Amino acid sequence: MAKKTTASSTAAKTPAVATPPAAQPQRAADVEAPFIEVYGAREHNLKNVSVQIPRGQLVVFTGISGSGKSSLAFDTIYAEGQRRYMETFSAYARSFMGGLERPDVDKIEGLSPVISIEQKTTSRNPRSTVGTITEIYDFLRLLYARTAEAFSYATGQKMIRQSDEQIINYILKHFADKKLVVLAPVVKGRKGHYRELFQQIAKLGFTKVRVDGELLDITPKMQVDRYKIHDIEIVIDRLKATKEDRFRLSGSVQNALTHGKGTMLVLDSDSGKTQFFSRFLMDPTTGIAYDDPAPNTFSFNSPYGACPTCNGLGEVQEITEESVMPDKKLSISRGGIAPLGEYRDIWIFQQLSTILKRHKASLSTALDKLPADLLDKLLYGVEEEEGADPKKAGYVEPFEGIIPFLRRQMDSDSENIRAWIQEYTQAKECPECRGYRLKKESLHFKIADKNIGELSVMDIAQLAQWFEGLEDRISDRQNLIARELLKEIRKRIGFLLEVGLEYLNLHRSVRTLSGGESQRIRLATQIGTQLVGVLYIMDEPSIGLHQRDNERLIKALQHLRDIGNSVIVVEHDKDMIMNADYVLDIGPGAGIHGGSIVAHGSPTEIFQSGSLTSQYLSGQKHIELRRQKRKGDGGQLVLKGATGHNLKSVTAKFPLGKLVAVTGVSGSGKSSLIHDTLYPILNQHFFNAKRDPLPYQSIEGLELIDKVIEVDQSPIGRTPRSNPATYTGVFTEIRSLFASLPEAKIRGYGPGRFSFNVKGGRCETCEGAGMRTIEMNFLPDVHVPCESCKGRRYNRETLEVRFKGKSITDVLDMTVEKAVEYFENQPRILRKIQVLHEVGLGYLTLGQQATTLSGGEAQRVKLATELGKKDTGKTFYILDEPTTGLHFEDINHLSDVLQKLVDKGNTVLIIEHNLDLIKVADHIIDLGPEGGGGGGTIVAQGTPEQVAKVKKGHTARFLAEELKVSKYAEEKAK
Repeated sequence: MAKKTTASSTAAKTPAVATPPAAQPQRAADVEAPFIEVYGAREHNLKNVSVQIPRGQLVVFTGISGSGKSSLAFDTIYAEGQRRYMETFSAYARSFMGGLERPDVDKIEGLSPVISIEQKTTSRNPRSTVGTITEIYDFLRLLYARTAEAFSYATGQKMIRQSDEQIINYILKHFADKKLVVLAPVVKGRKGHYRELFQQIAKLGFTKVRVDGELLDITPKMQVDRYKIHDIEIVIDRLKATKEDRFRLSGSVQNALTHGKGTMLVLDSDSGKTQFFSRFLMDPTTGIAYDDPAPNTFSFNSPYGACPTCNGLGEVQEITEESVMPDKKLSISRGGIAPLGEYRDIWIFQQLSTILKRHKASLSTALDKLPADLLDKLLYGVEEEEGADPKKAGYVEPFEGIIPFLRRQMDSDSENIRAWIQEYTQAKECPECRGYRLKKESLHFKIADKNIGELSVMDIAQLAQWFEGLEDRISDRQNLIARELLKEIRKRIGFLLEVGLEYLNLHRSVRTLSGGESQRIRLATQIGTQLVGVLYIMDEPSIGLHQRDNERLIKALQHLRDIGNSVIVVEHDKDMIMNADYVLDIGPGAGIHGGSIVAHGSPTEIFQSGSLTSQYLSGQKHIELRRQKRKGDGGQLVLKGATGHNLKSVTAKFPLGKLVAVTGVSGSGKSSLIHDTLYPILNQHFFNAKRDPLPYQSIEGLELIDKVIEVDQSPIGRTPRSNPATYTGVFTEIRSLFASLPEAKIRGYGPGRFSFNVKGGRCETCEGAGMRTIEMNFLPDVHVPCESCKGRRYNRETLEVRFKGKSITDVLDMTVEKAVEYFENQPRILRKIQVLHEVGLGYLTLGQQATTLSGGEAQRVKLATELGKKDTGKTFYILDEPTTGLHFEDINHLSDVLQKLVDKGNTVLIIEHNLDLIKVADHIIDLGPEGGGGGGTIVAQGTPEQVAKVKKGHTARFLAEELKVSKYAEEKAK
């Protein structure tokens, strides 16, 4: 009875969700269990949390980064849902799948089947595309296989398919009373001597063949030139085409089609002209025949459809002159030809020396001083001259050339050689399929004048438009076959538009998508399944979304809720929190200071709770603006004529010594401009990086900066051995410090003694992991502390060396906060740890496993690593959405760190959607106005106040609203 009272009192706090009458029965299951009830969750930093989460609602988990949101949502609720699902399988089946650990929780009740949509599950396979993972491309393949019309790639004529009866009628009509030779093609444009083939034809009873247009009798031991290309046809019959001979003609045609595997020729004896016929799709002029189309004809992952040149990848690895000779000012002996390196006494250098001597040059001549034709010989080879005498002076042996030699090595069996060649290759669009990934036959099947490749490179928005009214542009027969397929394709395209991905195309590789984009694709797929009664758990789906697109995302999540599902979203976005039915605020701090529920209820109830989140939502706390913007150092980096992807000849000016924000709706060209054009240019200039930028005209101002640093969103490590101390490099300094202690010197310990990754000082029972894995066969593996070292990672002798009373293990277990005090007199160590503390990671332990860090934490560890390096005041920092996974309070910390960095004279460029960070920038470059084909131009630039007044683009509207409610630091001081 008491339990019912609790449920009803919580229900009173929970706002009722308006439900249309039609949808009411779908939530009938919720009457039985209105809540997901979690009792005693202690996973990671959760402090024995017990909570009731209403079902059938949109619930947002929020709170400061590292407070325990993901631990509750993913490591407790989702993990338990997965485990229960696995337990429905037999013990035998579970032994193949591996088990799942039971999360550290007393009890969870009211749990539905759980689907998690995270950011970390992006495929790295280059063959995985937006089209394949959304299944739109699979439906397109089926549509083309069943309804497309074939055209000849040689003449562009429509291919025809003829029955035996049609072929006979055609011959009688068009070759009436003419002497004909009926031929069955058996070899078409191939080399070989074909001795066995001629013997085989003779055994079948045929006496004549037509070889390369010439009629010949078959003779014993007959053969042709094996090094030339041949066409060979069997002479099936010679007859006169008359109606009286129809029976004979019919037998000959069927015989010819049998031996010619569905194709045959008719030769007019008088004129010498030939005509092709085929049971398959065929070009009547040239005789080119296609196999009947099947769905795999249009698959770039199948040998039946993939382009043979690029194997269905759309790009080929080419060895270019620029990659082989990166610096033409060098001579060959000084390493001008990069794959060969500097001069050594080996055959290839002697060969090059002989060729150069003949042209009055030497190995010490700079490459840019050599004539173009001589360079061509070195790179592409020299053939033996006719009549040249090897005994005479000046004779040059045939030399295959450096580039052909390297190309041969690309197919080597040795992994090391292939990796070495990879350094000198560049990805270029495949010349054969022009990036469409398919062989030429597949690209000549068309529906309404478009082939499948052309549809795949259209934006989703353009694709949706093309499918509108398609029924009016195709035949009745095609309509009949395609009706159901078109319905499925339109439905899936509609879901992608619903989550704001209209700027992507189907051939876009999944590897190139951001975490937020791949998560929204999976969300679109889930909306398409139309499941009911499921618990969806999502990890910050708003990442990488402009405010304009955010509105669409919220509608998509509400749609999932309205059809009868429960949706839990781990999120920091203000709009998402305000549109939720129920909010759980976890905190109050991060790490050991978090793990408790500080507020719960509707968004309005959260407002009154007084928690840190509520203070930012209500405006009590905010990120302060600077009315006085930095003037910068007067210099600027000017990138002219950028045309990569959807950029429309953009010329961007980046003022130096300022905090610059690049903004714009999703897909407007921000990453193309910065990540794919500007960063590779700077990286090549300063560090001779191999990656090529997208096309651009010129760049000015490189001499005004001295290095570039990019901080992206990739994880810091995929193994438990990686941790913040090892990643930032501070652990190397700590080990050196321990090795320099008197006790360590007496014992002869070096820094390696204090590493848990190499033999010597570590515990060999667990090999420095601190935990041992016990395999349980039918049950999940159990991780237990190592019985030898009790989880301390090192052996007893190593732990006897102490600094300020603490061993190396005690230091790894120390939080960053405590480590700042502990190492206050060790400047080299302190500098790196201090930065970790400044970016808001004071609660992490130095030895915390990288696999347990959230996305936002991993990115801040990377940021701290870069900030810990000594800057010169002329460094150019590029940050890709640094607010990923950050709470308002953390963004405040981050803003302070970035401002300090700019105050030293550095330039910080951020690609960002978060208005809290955009509004504190000195200069904004806004791209747009739309995504995909509708973007790629600069719509506004200047200070936040100037951009907010511009009437173009979507950023101005949202920025103007944000500036209205924001306060300036100068006003506060007054």
